[in-house]
Amino acid sequence: MFDAGIPARLEKIGGNLSLWLENLESGETLKMNPDGDHIAASVIKLGVLLAAFKAFDEGRMNPDALVEVKAQYKVPSCGALTYMHDRIKVTNLDLATLMIILSDNTATNMLIDALGIDYINEVLREYGLSGICLRRKLFDSEASANGLENTVTARDVAAFYRLLYLKQLVSPAASDKMLSILLDQRLNGKIPFYLHERGIKVAHKTGEDDGVTHDTGIIFADAPIIAVFLGNDTSVPGFERTMQDIAKEIAL
Repeated sequence: MFDAGIPARLEKIGGNLSLWLENLESGETLKMNPDGDHIAASVIKLGVLLAAFKAFDEGRMNPDALVEVKAQYKVPSCGALTYMHDRIKVTNLDLATLMIILSDNTATNMLIDALGIDYINEVLREYGLSGICLRRKLFDSEASANGLENTVTARDVAAFYRLLYLKQLVSPAASDKMLSILLDQRLNGKIPFYLHERGIKVAHKTGEDDGVTHDTGIIFADAPIIAVFLGNDTSVPGFERTMQDIAKEIAL
C-alpha cells in the first residue's frame, strides 16, 4: 500500500506539483493534481519518442537512415551532439536514443523538424495522450516569449508508461525497444538515486529548467510501479530529495 501521507509531504515543499503512483500488478493508485498542466521541459521527449517509433513503423521515417548534424541545428545542453564536429552523421534511431538517454536537445529538435509538430500531436491523440502537447521546439525563445509552452499532465504521462508496459504503443516490438532505451537512461539522480545500488531497474525520463524538476517512469521493483513526479515553480533541491526518498520507500 502507498503511504496516504505522501501528498501532504509534497504540499509542504510548495509550488505547482503533481504526483501519480500506480502499482501495475494490483492497480492501486495514489494521485495528486493528476490533470494539472505542467511546463514539460524534457518530459515532452516521451511524445517525440512515441511519434518517431510510429513513423518508423509506418515507413514515414527510416530508423537506419543517416542524417547530418549541421551547425545550425545545434542548441545548448543537455546532450552530446552539440559538442561533436559539424556534419557528423547519425541515424534517426541514434537521434531517438540520444534524445532520451542523454536528453539531447539537438537530437530532439532534429526529430521534431523531420516529423512535424502536427504529426507528433496527432500520434499522441491517437493513443489518448492529448495531455502531452508539443507546441514548439526546444530553445525556441521567440515562441516561448509568445507564450507557447510544451505541457504534460501526470495522468497522461502515467498512461504513456502503462501502455508502454502493456506493449500497446505502436507494436510489441516497438514498445520493447522504447522501453530498452528508457532503461538506458544516464540521468539518474532522482527516482533511481537509491534504487540502482539495490539492483532495481528504472525506465524513466527527467525534465529540468529554472524552478522546474520532473522525473517520470517505471520502477521495476517486485511489483512494477509507475512513478510520475512533476514540479513547476518549486524548490528544485527539496522536491528532488523527496522524489528520491519516496522512490526508495515504495520500491520495497
